[in-house]
Amino acid sequence: MANLPHTHFAQETLALHAGYTYDSQRTISVPIYQNTAYSFENLQQAAARFSLQELGNIYTRLTNPTTDVLAARLAAVEGGAFGVVTSSGSAAIFYAIVNCAQAGDNIVFANKIYGGTQTLFVHTLKRFGIQARTFDIDDIENSLPQAIDSNTKAIFFESISNPQISIADTLAITKIAKEHKVITICDNTVATAFLHKPFDFGVDISVYSISKYVNGQGSALGGAVIERNGLNDLIKDNPRYPAFNTPDESYHGLVYASLPLPIFCIRLITEWLRNIGATLSPQNAWVILQGLETLELRIQKHSQNAQKIAEFLSQHPKIKNVEYPGLRENPYHHLLTKYYRDSLSSGLLSFEAQSFEEAQKICNTLELFAIAANIGDSKSLIIHPASTTHSQLSHEELRAAGITPETIRLSVGLESVEDLIADLKRAIEG
Repeated sequence: MANLPHTHFAQETLALHAGYTYDSQRTISVPIYQNTAYSFENLQQAAARFSLQELGNIYTRLTNPTTDVLAARLAAVEGGAFGVVTSSGSAAIFYAIVNCAQAGDNIVFANKIYGGTQTLFVHTLKRFGIQARTFDIDDIENSLPQAIDSNTKAIFFESISNPQISIADTLAITKIAKEHKVITICDNTVATAFLHKPFDFGVDISVYSISKYVNGQGSALGGAVIERNGLNDLIKDNPRYPAFNTPDESYHGLVYASLPLPIFCIRLITEWLRNIGATLSPQNAWVILQGLETLELRIQKHSQNAQKIAEFLSQHPKIKNVEYPGLRENPYHHLLTKYYRDSLSSGLLSFEAQSFEEAQKICNTLELFAIAANIGDSKSLIIHPASTTHSQLSHEELRAAGITPETIRLSVGLESVEDLIADLKRAIEG
């Protein structure tokens, strides 16, 4: 099954089967290879693997049979060429960026993204000599081209932003990126591949925190980087990406662009996983595989529950504003119908209470919604972004990101939606 072309099967089938050819014991469940190193048949094979003349297991920091199944399965569901899994979503984003850029370069990112990612770009990358610039997700044609210059190595955005719940006009972004021959990186964590497939709209790299909806239980950390089919053609002989087109001294002059492999992910493994080592454990890979098998069903239920809650909140007199693209009056509704499967908008929504004090009261009064800095759990979660997940942003950055002191973010779970609405009603009106 795993060796058959991905195009022969639907996503929900691939989520259950891709990447796994039964081992010698014919286990239905993917085995957990709780292992550090691998023996070689002889020294010649060991040398060939270390020099990349032969692909195969060397050390679990680089590859592992369990994590490899997860990476292959995620790539298949996404419709990509190759995937790499990492210890967390933050590690995946960092590796994807530094695989493109180095000291003296810059990246461009959307103004509406997760606060932790913005802190990584604006502050941490600066310590590596990489400049971060922003573009306006709501004014792409006027802001994005002006931010790009000869040293721009990546354009980053979220398909559904957290916590603003804005939807990126993906084709508008990738059209400009292609004109400048710049790699695009889309964080598809909130939408997942079952609602939105970035590669269908010209994106080059998808990144994920698979700790969220893919896992679905809040039980394991993980991240993923997936590259599209044909990305080699953009990178090869592109002066923006000398790391792929000039000899790598650490591999005795290897030029990645000469390899007949998906070179973005191969270099990510050999350069960043090898040397920094933010590797996903086999145990966590197995846990996340269990979640991936039911993701298609869960993301529909998350979306259906969130839609009903958004409709309830939008009609409540004590709620100032609701951000959820499933609402017809939402400014991103037309992009939802353009880009998203069955016009479903995930389980993430945000709304504004009448005051900061009211927002605090709602968060502290709810019974079913747990106050937690996570999303995508089967259980419903709530957070106040300005004082938690986005608290590192300045007042100006918060305003630019569309976050106010009254903003509350919900990650709607799989409980009875009637129970969730009753819980919200009590908290809002109590």
